[in-house]
Amino acid sequence: PMIKSLIFLIILGCSTSRDIKKSDHYDPIKDRFYNQYTKKTKGFWEVIKWKWSTDPAQWPDWVDLEHKPNLSAVKKQDEVKVSFIGHSSFLLQFKELNILTDPVWSYRVSPVSWAGPARHHKPGIDLDHLPKIDVIIISHNHYDHMDLETLKSLEKAHSPLIIAPKGDKDLLTSQGLKNVVELDWWEKAPANTFQFTYLPAQHFSGRGLFDRFESLWGSFAITTSTGKNIFFGGDTGYSKHFLDIQSRIPHMDLAFIPIGAYAPRWFMKPMHMNPEEAVRAHFDLKAKQSIGIHFGTFQLTDEAIDEPVKELEIHKKKQGLTDKNFTSLSPGESRIFNL
Repeated sequence: PMIKSLIFLIILGCSTSRDIKKSDHYDPIKDRFYNQYTKKTKGFWEVIKWKWSTDPAQWPDWVDLEHKPNLSAVKKQDEVKVSFIGHSSFLLQFKELNILTDPVWSYRVSPVSWAGPARHHKPGIDLDHLPKIDVIIISHNHYDHMDLETLKSLEKAHSPLIIAPKGDKDLLTSQGLKNVVELDWWEKAPANTFQFTYLPAQHFSGRGLFDRFESLWGSFAITTSTGKNIFFGGDTGYSKHFLDIQSRIPHMDLAFIPIGAYAPRWFMKPMHMNPEEAVRAHFDLKAKQSIGIHFGTFQLTDEAIDEPVKELEIHKKKQGLTDKNFTSLSPGESRIFNL
């Protein structure tokens, strides 16, 4: 099933037309964006080698949720209520506005509904139980981060501001999404009294066979009205870009850092961090507190469903960190963090 899912993800999909302006990490001759600190990418035959040479862990077919979200409004200005929906999808509730990160409610993350990686638990919040959504941030256009069916449902119910990477606006507006802002790395967009800055990541983009690297990928800083900074890592390998971010934003009051989809390392290392590297990124960002993301919902790689959280605990202890410094949430769990 994993091989079949992979083949569909590679071969099917939709390319997009784009109006790319000049960028210092865009090659107009090759018509592609590129990473700052690596040229390593894996091609089709390396994908085939991975799928035929490894023995992925067996995930449970379905996991029932143990938590119910608490979606009551936030009353204090310097706190955020975080609710874990699954994978990289979170609801962030502030006093001034509500934000969704990489929202995915679909059963599969795939170009088609009948094949591709399927979720192993239901979304932590029912789509029709969400509070008013003001802003959606999208880190990049992979199917497990940019889910068009979910976005169309959210557009109909909430008409949010959608902040997306450079190169993806045409696709989003073609799907009926009306309020889309497209950003390059280090560009900013205001919303209410908040400011959103699109930041570098080490990854790639693509929704089909012929559009790889044609739109940008990245992470976000959310700056609140009181100057607090929240980092959302999206999907990334470990590189010097975390230190580059810290050089411009001296500290993060809260950081959402990927900890999953990392095995086997010979294949995944350039584009996906493991928990040890996630802890390193926590220190690079000078984060006051961090939350693990990108794990436990869709089996995209070879590690077990609970391995990222277990490995995170091991590497936290090695570095003298506790849950107050770096933690993870279960799907459906809501927790308030003071900024």
